Amino acid sequence: LRSEVLARQQAEAARQSMLESEQAARVDAEHTSRMKDEFLAILSHELRTPLTAILGWSSILRSGKLAPDQLGRGLETIERSARTQTQLIEDLLDMSRIVSGKMRLERQLVDLRDVVTSAVQTVSLAAQARGVQLRQHVGTERVEVVGDPQRLEQVLWNLLSNAVKFTPRGGEVTVILSTLATPDPH
Repeated sequence: LRSEVLARQQAEAARQSMLESEQAARVDAEHTSRMKDEFLAILSHELRTPLTAILGWSSILRSGKLAPDQLGRGLETIERSARTQTQLIEDLLDMSRIVSGKMRLERQLVDLRDVVTSAVQTVSLAAQARGVQLRQHVGTERVEVVGDPQRLEQVLWNLLSNAVKFTPRGGEVTVILSTLATPDPH
């Protein structure tokens, strides 16, 4: 009788262990599925941003109602957005680096004024379509950092795209680039 009780207890403990293991696996699978969904949402957003600029400016260029300076600006935006989209696709093809945390960065000296101006130009069409004023104040002094200009622009695009997306019609989004004065250590 004692051996039957012990066997039942062991069987119950094994069943409980299997149940906990199954629940942990389910939680893990749900977490992985959410991560995949989040990744696809981010990827979709990243690919749509430059594509929106390309399609928007292409449509405007087809209308033939642009001043010469606007024509140049539109073509520059299309070209820059196409390059960015190409880079995004190349990054996707190199998923092993992203997954392993070894994303390739092209580090160089970057003037953040150029990054801000480029990102604002890329998002400006979406802002116009939503009836949102998009302004920038970058100053005249160089603001240099060492970084990957495309990644920096990508980050700023995301921020600006979300700001435009969540700003009500008639609202304003302003980008201000400034440096903080470094205190004199003496």
